[in-house]
Amino acid sequence: MRCIQVINPNTSQAMTETIGAAARAAAAPDTDILAVCPAEGAPSIEGHFDEAIATIGVLEQVKAGREQGVAGHIIACFGDPGLLAARELARGPVVGIAEAAMHMATMVATRFSVVTTLPRTLVIARHLLRQYGFSDHCAGLHAIDLPVLALEDGSGLAQRKVYEGCVNALKRDGCGAIVLGCGGMADLARNLTRELGVPVIDGVSAAVKMVESLVALELSTSKQGDLAWPRPKPLSGRFQFFNQE
Repeated sequence: MRCIQVINPNTSQAMTETIGAAARAAAAPDTDILAVCPAEGAPSIEGHFDEAIATIGVLEQVKAGREQGVAGHIIACFGDPGLLAARELARGPVVGIAEAAMHMATMVATRFSVVTTLPRTLVIARHLLRQYGFSDHCAGLHAIDLPVLALEDGSGLAQRKVYEGCVNALKRDGCGAIVLGCGGMADLARNLTRELGVPVIDGVSAAVKMVESLVALELSTSKQGDLAWPRPKPLSGRFQFFNQE
């Protein structure tokens, strides 16, 4: 039995449970999913400031997971906060859900569109598209103009808006697939795929399958070059946690 740690970088326990359930639904029978979130930080991640705060919690969880012997780690926020820093700190592979979803989308369609939460996060998605080399594959970016936590409020409004956003993207963009741009949308992809008749990709599920594949192939993050272990140095204050070996 291998264990994959799925890190929700915000502090919402409800969203962590949603993400964990989606990860378990995608995981192989011999994969155990450890879904966690930081005890401190932001309740939702909706901008650069939130991502900066969340990164510390992500790194703390990666270190804890490494000490527990997990096989790999998933960063379950569409901004992929702290991804490269986490790779420095981890023994096993680390995959971000935006990275995973975009990769998967290019394998099933020549062009995909992204449907996410707030308009301000479209800029972050655009940065990631360039960083990962997928700008030419993305047909459009769409926001439902609701905050992340609306996905957990029980009203169903956010879920309806996600559906409408996907329909609008298909009509306007001529895309062949949809990428859901929030970890809190992880439980929507399968139903949307059936309803819309096109691949709708949830990054949490995609990341689970990628980490499973990397682990099965005995591939982990290279420790040569910029992703080598962090240089040892005395850290102070709350960061002394990282000095403990």
